[in-house]
Amino acid sequence: MVAGSQGRAEQGADTAGDPYVPTHGNGGYSVESYELDLDYRVSSNRLTGKATITAVATHALSRLSLDLGSLRVSKVAVNGRRAARYAHRSGKLHITPAAVIPDGAEFVVDVQYAGNPAPADSPWGELGWEELTEGVIVASQPSGAATWFPCNDHPGDKAHYRITVTTDSPYHVIANGRLVSRRTKASRTSWVYDMAAPMATYLATIQIGRYDVLELAASPVTQRAALPQTLIKDFRTDFGRQQDMMKLFCALFGPYPFTAYTVVVTDDPLEIPLEAQGISVFGSNHLDGRRGSERLVAHELAHQWFGNSLTPATWQDIWLNEGFACYAEWLWSEESGGLSANQQVSRAYSRLASLDEELVLSDPGPELMFDDRLYKRGAITLHVLRQLLGDTAFFDLLRDWTKTYRHGSVTTEDFIALAAATADDPDAVHQVFADWLYAAELPPLPRSRRRR
Repeated sequence: MVAGSQGRAEQGADTAGDPYVPTHGNGGYSVESYELDLDYRVSSNRLTGKATITAVATHALSRLSLDLGSLRVSKVAVNGRRAARYAHRSGKLHITPAAVIPDGAEFVVDVQYAGNPAPADSPWGELGWEELTEGVIVASQPSGAATWFPCNDHPGDKAHYRITVTTDSPYHVIANGRLVSRRTKASRTSWVYDMAAPMATYLATIQIGRYDVLELAASPVTQRAALPQTLIKDFRTDFGRQQDMMKLFCALFGPYPFTAYTVVVTDDPLEIPLEAQGISVFGSNHLDGRRGSERLVAHELAHQWFGNSLTPATWQDIWLNEGFACYAEWLWSEESGGLSANQQVSRAYSRLASLDEELVLSDPGPELMFDDRLYKRGAITLHVLRQLLGDTAFFDLLRDWTKTYRHGSVTTEDFIALAAATADDPDAVHQVFADWLYAAELPPLPRSRRRR
């Protein structure tokens, strides 16, 4: 964030400085909580909202900015007083409060807005709020949150959320966190969800559809599914081993970081599944009754640890999400009688060796941050580290990683430092990372060896 001032009121910077998504994120403050009160009409795709944002100034502020897309703003207040002025243009809501906000002070911004939400175009496709045939899907990674609420859209600014959605009663609403209340009045129902654990904006979501809810498990983690009734039969096969995955990942990665886990399956097909905090979203095309997408079930579940609890401080560190989740796929394959992790590594390495080597894992650039090479090379890096450390030390490291930084923001340097501090040979650990994270050239694959 922007550095503190010397007793002088400053304008909040219009960007938090993430070079991968330079138009999103704002300086001058850190958000503590979002309270979103939303009214949505499915038939007309009409959203009316009030956002109450509680934040702390990191220096004295004469002006601040929020990210907000094309929705129309009707009223802005700061600390209960109408803003002296505000301007909404080019995806930014610029606010001048009636009085300067002191350095270190907590302040509250209220924004009333409305419109027809739509996904935002981006280099990574359409992001954010999107209509389905029957309902809504919200998929914001990395920069789609501003399509449906005003926010500081930066992965390193995590906050508490309370989300209220009122919509037509035939529809079921899923949002992040615990369902606090559900009240029906006439033909409309209000759903209130509370996410107590800190959450990045890109992980906030709302899913609306004509869904049945299945209770899948109560221990070690409450697990549910929301999906159309017609898909339940295939779902029970395709997700039939998710409970075993959960037990495995809790053993390998440490305790599940949230209170519950919900899987949503939309009636529409989706190109890829999507992770959100406490939630994963799949399309109808990911069900075939033959476990054809089971690796993706493992991948999205693993993101609850790697990406959602431990969130990258900047998008440069995206391999900490995707490399770890990809390796979790291979760990599940090994556990469930499929290819071993060694075999998965050998197969992935052969493919990487046939491709261009311009990707640097520690800084892939925005164009390559979701490239499959990043997923696979990140997973191989972890396997090479596992071979160096041995299974006991490696999985101790993963559990220490998720415990030390639980619900926090992390960097590649954090992981390297922790790995080196727990290793018998820190220099060898640093060499692994130098070869696999910081060089574009694909290093030779070490000979398979396993230490316990």
